[in-house]
Amino acid sequence: MDRLRVATSQYFIRPVETFEGFASQAEALVATAADYQCGLVVFPEYFTVQLLTLGDIKRPMRDQIRDLADQQPRFVEFMAGLAKKHDIYIVGGSIPVRGEGDIVYNESFVFAPNGNYDSQGKLHMTRFETEEWKVSPRTQLKVFDAPFCRFAVAICYDAEFPELARAAARLGAQILVVPSCTDDRQGFLRVRYCAHARAIENQMYVINSCTVGSLPMVPAVHLNYGQASILTPSDFPFARDGILAEGNPNQEMLVIGELNLTTIRDTRTTGTVLPLNDSVRTAEILKNVEVSPL
Repeated sequence: MDRLRVATSQYFIRPVETFEGFASQAEALVATAADYQCGLVVFPEYFTVQLLTLGDIKRPMRDQIRDLADQQPRFVEFMAGLAKKHDIYIVGGSIPVRGEGDIVYNESFVFAPNGNYDSQGKLHMTRFETEEWKVSPRTQLKVFDAPFCRFAVAICYDAEFPELARAAARLGAQILVVPSCTDDRQGFLRVRYCAHARAIENQMYVINSCTVGSLPMVPAVHLNYGQASILTPSDFPFARDGILAEGNPNQEMLVIGELNLTTIRDTRTTGTVLPLNDSVRTAEILKNVEVSPL
């Protein structure tokens, strides 16, 4: 496949009264992406926090997050059904999942139209996740091998660690998907600027999906700041400013763009510069670092 049309959501967080209310909002976006002949649709990190409004929002947040993790089997069944129904790949944002004992992880499930699915856990926790929610990091990076190309998922803060995207690119990933959830402009821009850098460093597309809207009654998600985007390397064959498409900040939107995967493959060998290829020297250079007194 040479071209892939993708959709990324600026997902509006709002209170829901039932699981079906959440499901209706999510399915509408998947159906719209399918109507626009997209092969992949992306949801943001923690878009599932809407489901917190089904429980006791006055309980400590660490307890609420564990209650949300109990929704994971129903969520996975629902999203897997959407992927099959609409014949589309879905990166399902993220949802807390339970581990052993009281351990909880932040997990992004990836769903295929044939009913298969797998997941990528968040590898680096923000201070809030560690200190307030008591969410634990996973330890494995995965590269998903889809018929259109290989891709990886870096959940929000993980995009700020360049080694992850570089490892995925060296294994053939042509797309990095970044589901994010940020409550203010500074947090959003940390992710956005790093996403741009990952696109340039690895000569890959980066798809960022963001939460917008608010849950005023739920601490930690009462504010959201986001602008979904599809980012490219910075070179002649690609979009001006390295932005293939982006939404209007903080509005409910579905951002759609078409990726030319042949161009990505070609630019890794014929681009104006070849950062992915040339990065093989970095490991040797790092063996020869010294502090030079002045």
